[in-house]
Amino acid sequence: MDVFQKAFDYTVADELKARGLYPYFRAIETGNDTEVYINKKKMLMLGSNSYMGLTFNEITIKAAIEGVKKHGTGCAGSRFLNGTLDLHEDLELKLANFMNRESALLFSTGLLTNQGILSTLIGRNDIVYIDKSDHASIIDGVRLSFSKVIKFKHNDMDDLKKHLANSSSKAGKLIVVDGVFSMEGDLADLPNIVELAKTYGARVMVDEAHAVGVLGKNGRGASEHFGLEEEISIIMATFSKSFATIGGFAASSGKVIDYLKHRSRALIFTASLPPAVLGAAEAALTIIQNEPERRKRLFQIAQKMRLGFTEIGYDVGATVTPIVPLIIGDMDKCFMLWKEVTENGIFVNPVVPPGVPEGQSLIRTSYIATHTDEQLDFALDVFKKVGKKLGLI
Repeated sequence: MDVFQKAFDYTVADELKARGLYPYFRAIETGNDTEVYINKKKMLMLGSNSYMGLTFNEITIKAAIEGVKKHGTGCAGSRFLNGTLDLHEDLELKLANFMNRESALLFSTGLLTNQGILSTLIGRNDIVYIDKSDHASIIDGVRLSFSKVIKFKHNDMDDLKKHLANSSSKAGKLIVVDGVFSMEGDLADLPNIVELAKTYGARVMVDEAHAVGVLGKNGRGASEHFGLEEEISIIMATFSKSFATIGGFAASSGKVIDYLKHRSRALIFTASLPPAVLGAAEAALTIIQNEPERRKRLFQIAQKMRLGFTEIGYDVGATVTPIVPLIIGDMDKCFMLWKEVTENGIFVNPVVPPGVPEGQSLIRTSYIATHTDEQLDFALDVFKKVGKKLGLI
């Protein structure tokens, strides 16, 4: 059998395109801001993860340009060999200080950050417990670790406790959760997870990708939000959300970070982050620290939209963050809603299985601190009109 046969037999994308319901790989012709242009049409952006509104910010853009002027366009190697710049070390120090950790380590993408941490720190004699709604990069990372992987029901502490209680007391144990779950917008139950970890001798890792910059008094994420930073052994976060660029980092004790530096294949065998990215990320970090009003505004926006959608008649689930899902259930109806709001000038993302469980297809809306009330009211009006037209509300 031809190894490529699975590709030749794949027809889902073509079927969606034929029905005018294909929502992916849309080319944006302008900067990723609250409004964008697609096919020369202005669209209200409600599908971005740029929570702080810094991807098209003059300060972050200038910092990226300055990085290129000083160091060029790339590093031409991995951090382990010729790819470490003073910019990398400066940013790692600032990130460690910001996160109240001994050390931090940069990776070239968020996915590589989780893969690099998990495939290095856990092994064949260890057990890792992951929430069924954890990000795909966590799932890939634990697969590469060759450890025993146990999935517990989403935010179900009784299920996690059962698995911990039934596990060997001699095995190393790590619980890994998203601080903010990227599709549902709800928070991990960190207080109870930490208590269970203490009871059963496990460590806890939190993926703060959608939480850093957003949650906590200082923007350090869900761990800070719950006052549990000292109880979390290691965190990761990405630059592709609040930090307005690409990349990721791990933050932990000095010994753990030093071990990752010398043992993580995802770090050693990947080209390092280029100067433009480092400049933008450092500038974004400074803004996150110095402008807490952005977080305040972002949560005002999120609250307005949660209440607005609920009053219209949509189910937004358990979200308490700037990720506000509209849970539709049926995949076909979800695509129809996407098509209608797109035609009315709103950019959103439909999420269907396997991105969510079967029967839980949703429209994922997400918000930026620089959205205006006029833009938000326009979105609510469109969703109300379209929802009634399709019989969804």
